[in-house]
Amino acid sequence: MKTVKVYGPGCTRCETTEAMIKETASRLGIEVNVEKVADAKSIAMAGVMSTPGISVDGKLVHAGGLPDAAKLEGWLRA
Repeated sequence: MKTVKVYGPGCTRCETTEAMIKETASRLGIEVNVEKVADAKSIAMAGVMSTPGISVDGKLVHAGGLPDAAKLEGWLRA
């Protein structure tokens, strides 16, 4: 199971990013545990300077704007 964290204050882009992750994982048959991190200090400590940010299994893979669908698939498959 992959652990995916979505960093952001809970804005529309953050919610869309979370939905994209769940939808992509479901389509690929990959189990994911998606955690939302909204605390500003935790977001900064993770190195996210622009939200939404995404980490997969502890590695920050994206920050700022909606993720590219193809890249999202790659991060989940890795």
